[in-house]
Amino acid sequence: MSALATSTTFPSVPAFPAGGDAHWETENRTVWNEQMHMSEERELVYEISWITELGVWRRFLRFQRKVQN
Repeated sequence: MSALATSTTFPSVPAFPAGGDAHWETENRTVWNEQMHMSEERELVYEISWITELGVWRRFLRFQRKVQN
């Protein structure tokens, strides 16, 4: 198999809108750990952002970790 070098023009991808209305929320929840087959408390960090194109608020899970007792 040989590689061919071709020139292809890709459409530009719009940048993520700067500014906007975004903030972070942290929640502690008890979740099921499928690997350990047990419940555990986890800290979940969400980014809450206004999506202008859709006209709605969206929550994106950005980080999670096990809560240390």
